[in-house]
Amino acid sequence: MPIIVNLDVVMAKKKISLSKLAEKVEITNANLSILKNNKAKAIRFSTLEAICRELDCQPGDLLEYVKEE
Repeated sequence: MPIIVNLDVVMAKKKISLSKLAEKVEITNANLSILKNNKAKAIRFSTLEAICRELDCQPGDLLEYVKEE
């Protein structure tokens, strides 16, 4: 998949756990884990906004486009 989610990297830099972020963003641990592990097929803008707000980051910090060979 050419879109890579770097949520785990940003979470590590901000020193926040999956469960704490899920609580703050008001989504389930399971759904946040799917996103964190690059298994998600889509993300709502409202969820992306909440994650960016809580991690004090930009969407570009979380999402990366990698051209397929």
